Amino acid sequence: MSAKTPLTVKGAGLLKTELHELKTVQRPAIITAIAEARAHGDLSENAEYAAAKERQSFIEGRIAEVESKLSNAQIIDPSTMETDGRCVFGATLDLEDVSGGTVTYQIVGDDEADIKLGKISISSPIARALIGKYAGDMAQVQAPGGVREYEILDIRYV
Repeated sequence: MSAKTPLTVKGAGLLKTELHELKTVQRPAIITAIAEARAHGDLSENAEYAAAKERQSFIEGRIAEVESKLSNAQIIDPSTMETDGRCVFGATLDLEDVSGGTVTYQIVGDDEADIKLGKISISSPIARALIGKYAGDMAQVQAPGGVREYEILDIRYV
């Protein structure tokens, strides 16, 4: 049995929405496109048919992938966790680096990570350095450009 993959409530909701869209909108649309392409005759020289079959293969693969992610997910709601103020999965942190710049990150599952949205993966070096720390603590992160140091200003569980 594979280990459960952590996922925030919001991340699980996004995957469920995508799965619904794939099954109720995209899958029926591609079935219609394949039927129309079939009606055009010789399938061996029918580019529309080949493209539609390729798209169908992609959609079915994505449906299987999303279903697998959801079935292996451990859905975590940080707002309901007892944390004693420590940094845990799902926490949102305000950090200050040694130059005085501040950043806000939320620690999320690998599939949810998007640095542009301030969401960092639980498996990233910075998240690993922050897990278990408290507001006021310093965290050292081994980054490609060398060691970076952050002070944790605030931890929220939203």
